[in-house]
Amino acid sequence: MDTIYRIAICDDEAADRAFLSSLVKKWGSAKEAAVRVREFTSAENFLFHYAENKEYDILLLDIEMGDMDGISMAKKLRQDNHTIQIVFVTGYSDYIAEGYEVEALHYLLKPLKEEKLFTVLDRAARKLSANEKVLTLTSGGEMVRFPLNQLRYAEVYRNYVTLHEISDFTLKMTLGELEKHLDSRFFRAGRSLIVNLTRISRVTRKEIYLQDGTVLPLPRGVYEKLNRAIINME
Repeated sequence: MDTIYRIAICDDEAADRAFLSSLVKKWGSAKEAAVRVREFTSAENFLFHYAENKEYDILLLDIEMGDMDGISMAKKLRQDNHTIQIVFVTGYSDYIAEGYEVEALHYLLKPLKEEKLFTVLDRAARKLSANEKVLTLTSGGEMVRFPLNQLRYAEVYRNYVTLHEISDFTLKMTLGELEKHLDSRFFRAGRSLIVNLTRISRVTRKEIYLQDGTVLPLPRGVYEKLNRAIINME
């Protein structure tokens, strides 16, 4: 069992936490992976421990809790963590639209069904694996390495490509050359732009809005293709 998944369960109902924890452990056994599960009774309780330990891979999060609800907690979490896979577990379907703001992987409705939970955990595991991929490029004798999931978008000007992530890098190469190093999370939007689909919050016929507030121009005729790519994204 080389793979370890650190999974947090945050729910104010003891019976729900215990049931979810047993299913998560069963999923880990079936997948032949080690799972380390920790239960939290409230959003505040989780955030207190998270301040000291940010190593969680997957968060199974109730929405209706005491003083701080799950959506508010997820917004705080996303201020500095875009890799943890957030799965909302709720008795209501009213909150689905708000999940887009916090890059929620999925919503699971109570009462939980084992098969649905396992499918969502499998999907979370695939995304975590994709997040481990590192882009390595060499330009002008300089090597640049960073996790692919940190690349928000790339744009070309003449013979140079600028990679926009935590800090920006400009390299002498074509967009086509860069594209060969990327995976299915990235979409070529015309001749001068590649965008990370997982960082998109909204698309209009003329613009792409990223989660950090960046607005990118969308070339004519690309709107339908981009929406299809988002829908089909793993």
